[in-house]
Amino acid sequence: MGEIAEFLAKDHDRLDALFTRARADEARIDLEAYEAFRRGLLKHVGMEELILIPAARRLSGAAAALARQTRLDHAALTSLLIPTPTAGLLRVLHAVLEPHNRMEEEEGGLYDLCELVLGAEAEAILAKLRAAPDIPPAAHVDGPRVEDSIRRALAAAGYAGLWS
Repeated sequence: MGEIAEFLAKDHDRLDALFTRARADEARIDLEAYEAFRRGLLKHVGMEELILIPAARRLSGAAAALARQTRLDHAALTSLLIPTPTAGLLRVLHAVLEPHNRMEEEEGGLYDLCELVLGAEAEAILAKLRAAPDIPPAAHVDGPRVEDSIRRALAAAGYAGLWS
């Protein structure tokens, strides 16, 4: 595992710990942990969307397909961060996050392939990832338009039917 993969996988671990804490009690969401997870996930997605994937613009073949799926997953994940959290929403987030993180972290996954094409640029990209700013979330928004947007984003990423 290269340094970029290690850095981003450790961030996944940090976010997983916050997410686990947020949903530890099925009767009550730990909103402090959830909001920290939400802020962290937005930053993590931003690091990948604004720094890593553009820097690895030479991706082709399977790597390009992984980058496309990553972006679709990111759209689904960020759409799920819009409404007020519920136990059902957290179940859907978990159902998307698990395969998404595996796809990025596994041997031959997106992180490995990005590092491969970055070559000597990897160190500079890692420095940019480490310096990435927080992306403050907007207030939660609920309603049928938000739910329709979530359904579309989930379907586009291959998770149709998760949001009812």
